[in-house]
Amino acid sequence: LAEAIERSRGVDVARAEKYTLGQWMEVWFENVAQVKVRPSSHATYRGYLDNHIKPNIGDIPLHKLTTLDLQEFYKKMLDGGRVERIESKKQPKGLSPKTVRNLHQVISSALKLAVQQKLIPSNPAEGCSLPRLEHREMQTLTVDQLETFFREAKASGVFELYYLELATGLRRGELLGLHWEDIDLEQQTITVRRQVVRINGVVTEAPLKTKNSYRTLSIGADAAEILRQQKENVGGIYVFPSPTGGPISPDSVLHMLHRVLKRAGLPKVRFHDLRHTFATLALQNGVDIKTVSGMLGHYSAGFTLDTYAHVTTIAQRQAADVMGNVLSGAF
Repeated sequence: LAEAIERSRGVDVARAEKYTLGQWMEVWFENVAQVKVRPSSHATYRGYLDNHIKPNIGDIPLHKLTTLDLQEFYKKMLDGGRVERIESKKQPKGLSPKTVRNLHQVISSALKLAVQQKLIPSNPAEGCSLPRLEHREMQTLTVDQLETFFREAKASGVFELYYLELATGLRRGELLGLHWEDIDLEQQTITVRRQVVRINGVVTEAPLKTKNSYRTLSIGADAAEILRQQKENVGGIYVFPSPTGGPISPDSVLHMLHRVLKRAGLPKVRFHDLRHTFATLALQNGVDIKTVSGMLGHYSAGFTLDTYAHVTTIAQRQAADVMGNVLSGAF
């Protein structure tokens, strides 16, 4: 009780009573989210507020919100929180654990601000139990499958884009955001400076994901030659332009990928799985983890190691066998 009294000391109850949770979320969105968060995330946060938070718990007075209110909200979202849309008819009715955790992060950030502003004594989101994340298995293409894939990509006229993706492991938006000024064909390097994203339905350029995403990576002679031919065939500033000369929609290259895979009789994979394919093949063929991490633009080699632990475990077994063979001759 003494601790609770101490926490409550200095709380501006009269000011707190002016806000419902929904109203305070708007204050937070206007003054914090739109300043701190990347522009590409603004629409996502706006959707969280309008489609989920405000309709379900937005009317609860800010100073009366409890951990149990939030816990019940998260459970409701897991059971049936998906917004009814034509394109999502065949999907499960509940939101994914990752989306629910994202909702929690948004709410917790807004409530943290409310604590700092002396509107509430503590953050009720801090006591919530969150759903476990579903581990989604990465899928990669084998060398044999890549041969079939490239053959079909050439027939479909999209070979250059997918070859460069598999040769560099760039994120989809980074690949589509490449300008010719980012390519040095003499030095055989690519400098990653921006990404292409869809914001509020508009395909546009945006800053990169993290500071580590700004990087320069080397490409092989084959990739340099393919880019040299690409430069002769296309005009404008983009390496991979849309038919109108602007940036390609990230959605369209995914649909294109699925069409090529289907025609080639290969399993359906995400665009991001091409990035996984690059990393897996690089590690399997002796490229060190630090180099792969730098090329991928990861914030640390430790993150790369965790992501591709299954690949490095096999490499460690092979190393152990090699060392066993070397040492066996010494006794």
